[in-house]
Amino acid sequence: MIQLTNIRKKFGDNEVHKGINLEVHPNETVVIIGKSGGGKSVMLKMIIGLIKPDSGSIVVDDKEVTTMTYKQLQRLRFKFGFLFQGAALFDSMTVGENIELALRRHSDYKDGDIRERVQYALNLVNLENVESVMPSSLSGGMKKRVGLARAIALTPKYMLYDEPTTGLDVETADGINLLINELKKTLGVTSIVVTHDIHSAFVIGDRFAIFENGKFILTGTKEDIRNSPDDNVQKYIESEIQT
Repeated sequence: MIQLTNIRKKFGDNEVHKGINLEVHPNETVVIIGKSGGGKSVMLKMIIGLIKPDSGSIVVDDKEVTTMTYKQLQRLRFKFGFLFQGAALFDSMTVGENIELALRRHSDYKDGDIRERVQYALNLVNLENVESVMPSSLSGGMKKRVGLARAIALTPKYMLYDEPTTGLDVETADGINLLINELKKTLGVTSIVVTHDIHSAFVIGDRFAIFENGKFILTGTKEDIRNSPDDNVQKYIESEIQT
């Protein structure tokens, strides 16, 4: 379980988080919806200790993240898979080498086991025979899938997705959405997704948190979002987001 309690964060004079609260339950996909650049991605980085809040509590599996030592944070991060907005693949490495990197650094797998693990992860994201391909040869959608394969190679307990469908055409984005749902079923992961794409959100989410001006203005189910009388909530339903 992940719990954020009264989180506040400022960058200079810009207060991006104004006392936010959120709970994410086991095997649940929570989607944080809001404008680009509003501070959603910062939340993900705070959960794994890459950014520290100015005040408040972040608890993962009953352990306080904000007071962890470097070694404790390293152990925590092994529980997480992270799909970055731009996939964040190393251009100088092949697809296989990109996925192998974490396995070689952070596991006891032997060479043969690592190759099997790479193939397993690629199969889960519906990619085969691409281990020797360079990332520059891949489409945007394929890069996202390789990024997903790398994220799940170490069998994470939690998945964090940063704008997983940004920059993709509708058909490719729908394919990524289906993959996110399949990985939840196959791996039993608990997930947090940040996005400004309301269509994607409703395809993958169990519960939703609308983030506006540094706060969650509504947290609830799809029906709660659709039935809300709040004009600030309804603009997201109508896809009137400035990206």
